[in-house]
Amino acid sequence: MRDLQNIKIAYIGGGSKLWARVFMNDLALAKDICGEIALYDINKESAVLNQKIGERINQTKEAVAKWNYTVHDTIDTALQGADFVVISILPGTFEEMRSDVHAPERYGIYQSVGDTSGPGGVLRSMRTVPAYEGFALKIKEHCPNAWVINFTNPMTNCVKTLYDIFPEIKAFGCCHEVFHTQKFLCCVLHEQLGIPQPDRTEIYTDVSGINHFTWFTKATYHDVDIMKLLPDFIEKYFERGFYEEGAFDQWKTDMFAYANRVKMDMFMRYGALGAAGDRHLVEFMNNNWYLKNPSMVEYWKYRLTTVDFRIKQQEEKINESIAMAEGKKPVKVEKSSEEAVELMRAILGLETRVSNVNLPNYGQMPGYPLGAVVETNCVFSNDCVKPVTASPLPQGPRALVMHNLLNNETLYQGIKERNPKIVFQSFINQPLCSTLSFDDARALYNTMVSNTASYLPKELAQTI
Repeated sequence: MRDLQNIKIAYIGGGSKLWARVFMNDLALAKDICGEIALYDINKESAVLNQKIGERINQTKEAVAKWNYTVHDTIDTALQGADFVVISILPGTFEEMRSDVHAPERYGIYQSVGDTSGPGGVLRSMRTVPAYEGFALKIKEHCPNAWVINFTNPMTNCVKTLYDIFPEIKAFGCCHEVFHTQKFLCCVLHEQLGIPQPDRTEIYTDVSGINHFTWFTKATYHDVDIMKLLPDFIEKYFERGFYEEGAFDQWKTDMFAYANRVKMDMFMRYGALGAAGDRHLVEFMNNNWYLKNPSMVEYWKYRLTTVDFRIKQQEEKINESIAMAEGKKPVKVEKSSEEAVELMRAILGLETRVSNVNLPNYGQMPGYPLGAVVETNCVFSNDCVKPVTASPLPQGPRALVMHNLLNNETLYQGIKERNPKIVFQSFINQPLCSTLSFDDARALYNTMVSNTASYLPKELAQTI
C-alpha cells in the first residue's frame, strides 16, 4: 500500500516551460497527496528553474501540499522507485519543428499544428519514437510498477512505443482537446436551453477515435440529449462562428483560437461531432477540404500556428520562469482545467473518475486493429484504468479514422524497423499530402529528413 504522503513523481522533461507550472500548481492544491517531484531534463538549467518555482509555490498560502522538488543529473536516479512517471518533452528543437511545419508550404501544403499527422507529424514521430524506446527501457529497469502519464505529441506513437517496448507497462496518454469540446457543448446548453453555468464534468460524452481526431457520438446532460440541440445551434451560429473560450472572433488575435466552424460543418456532414479543436481536426482530412491555402483557413476561421510564434512564446515563458524563480514575479497558484492530478488520485484509490485517455485497443473500439492506440473513455479507480467500450462511429467518420489509424500503424512499423521506404509509404499517404506527385513527395520527404537528420537514427536519416 502506497504512503500517500510519500509519493514519488518522476518528471521526464522537467524543464518544461509551459505545462510544468500547470502541473505543479495542481499538485500544490491536492490536499491528500504529497511527496517528491524528481525533475530530469537534458537542459538541467530549465529543471533548476522549475525546482525554484516549485519551492516558491510551496511558500504560497494557497499551497496545501508542500512537494519536495529535486533535480537529477540522470534519468536513472529520477526514475528510481517512482510511483508515477510524467513525460512532457519537445522532440528536437524549434528549428526542427520549423522544417516540420513550413518546409511543406513550398509544395502548397499548409499545417495548422504539424505535430501529430501530415508531413510534420511524420517527421516528429521519427524523432520521438527512438527516444521513447529508451524511456520505456529505463522505466522497465527502475520503476516497472509505476503509472506512466504521457503528454508529449505525437501522442499515439508515444504511447504505442511505450507498450511495444515494455508490454507490461502501465501507461496512458492525456490530451485536453476533448475538454474544450465538452465546454463547447456547455455553451450549446446555455444558448439553446438557458442553462446558466453547466460544467463540462456534468456532461457525459461517448468518445471514440485517435488522438486529435476524436469524435462524440453521444452527449448527454442529465436527461438532455445535447446532440439533438446541435442542428438549431449550428444554423444560428455557423456563419459567425462560436468559440467556447472567448469571443467568437478571437481567432483573429489568438493563434490557438478557432470558431468551431469546421467542427459544426463536420457534424452536419457526418452526424457525429469532431471532439478536438478545429486546428487539429483539419490535419486528418484531405487538404482541399479545410486546409488548401491561407485563404481557406481564414474562411473557416482558425489559424496556422507559426513556429516563429512558438519561439516568441517560449522566450516569454523562459523570461517569466526566471522572474518567478528569482522572486521578481509573484507565483499565482490556481486550479487548472487539466485532469492529471485527479487521475493520479483515482489510481491511488481516493476517487473514481471517468476520462478520455489514449491506450492500446483491447476491444474498446470494436472493428479497429487490436493493439493500435485509440482514444476513448476509461474508468480510473484503485490502481486500475479500464477502457470503456465506445459506441460505433457512423460509416463516414469510421472510414476517416480507420485510414489515419492504419496509416499511423505503417508509420510506426517503418520507424521501429528503421526502414525509410516504409516510413515514406505513410508519408505520401497522409491526407495533407493528397495533392503531391510521387516525385514532389519524395523531394519534400528528403528535404525534411535532411533538415532533422541530426536527431534521427542513422538508418532513418537516409534519403530515398
